[in-house]
Formats: sequence, structure tokens, C-alpha cells
Amino acid sequence: MQTTQVALTDQIFWAATLLTALVDAAIVFLIARRLTAARLARMKWPLAVAAFVIFGALWTSLASGRYWEECYKYLFPAWSRWGLPLYVGLLFGAEGFLFAWLAPKIPGNAVVNFFVLGGLSSLPGHLWGIYGRGMFEKCAILRESTPLPALVFGVFEFIFYWIVIMGLAVLVQRALTRRQDSTNLES
Repeated sequence: MQTTQVALTDQIFWAATLLTALVDAAIVFLIARRLTAARLARMKWPLAVAAFVIFGALWTSLASGRYWEECYKYLFPAWSRWGLPLYVGLLFGAEGFLFAWLAPKIPGNAVVNFFVLGGLSSLPGHLWGIYGRGMFEKCAILRESTPLPALVFGVFEFIFYWIVIMGLAVLVQRALTRRQDSTNLES
């Protein structure tokens, strides 16, 4: 059953890109001022866990859930529907670990590098979906748009996801630090 009521157009993608880019830039600026490269490098495991949780939840609710019938069933075999969130969570968890390791090694601000890597990580999957699987022809919600604005939006969309992941990773790291501190006090 097709339930799509809105068709995404290039204009909608460009407007969403502008809004998302402004929000991303403001938040990344604030995080980059507070988070050091050394702390980012120590956050590899919390980032991996947070990325697993966030991307797993996104895929469970959206790709395998809400938009399966409208789009994702055209991209993946039916048998993979409920395994995809685990696979995607593990893939992006590994990326979180990799980006935290790699970002401080790239010239420039390590935190900004982390988010740029996160944004660029949208491209392989989106390019495969668009050009490898014909997503724009098969998904009704995308038929009134073209690939370029969707791909550009995807970069800023993923930066936002990585901002949320960073927030969750900071909370995980704080909880682990508090637990370790309380364990040390009890000893």
C-alpha cells in the first residue's frame, strides 16, 4: 500500500539543505570550541556504540519500518528487512571508531574533520541507491527530484546524525567515567 502524500522536489531538497547546513554549522562550531582532538581520539568506543545505536534505530524505524514499502523494498531483498538495522548499525559503528581515529590525523580541526567525514559517509550508500538501484525511478516520494540536491542534502543530513551520535557518545563517556570514579572511590 502506497501512503506517500508528499513528493520531494529539488526546491524542497535545496531548502532543507540550507536549513540543515546552518544548524549543522552552528552546532559543529560550538562542539569544535569545546572538544579537543585528544578527547575525540579517546572517544572511539563511545562513538562506535552511539553510532551503532543511532543508525540501528534510524534503520529500524525508517528504512525497515516506515519507508520499507515505499522505497527500501526496491533496494534490498525482502529477507534482509529486519537484519539491515543490525548490519547498518555495525557498519556505522565501525565508521565512528574509524573517524575518531582518523580525524585528528587530518590537517585542520579534528572535530570539524570528524563531522566532514561523517557527512561524506552518506555518499557511497546514496550513490549506490540512486545509480545502482534506480531509487529515483522506483520511489514515488523521489520522482519529482533529481540526484544532485538529494546527494548534497544527504551530506548535511548525515552531519546532523553524527552530531546526535557525538552527543550520545559524550553521555556514554561521562557515564563510564563516573562509574570508574565511583569504583575507584569504593576500593
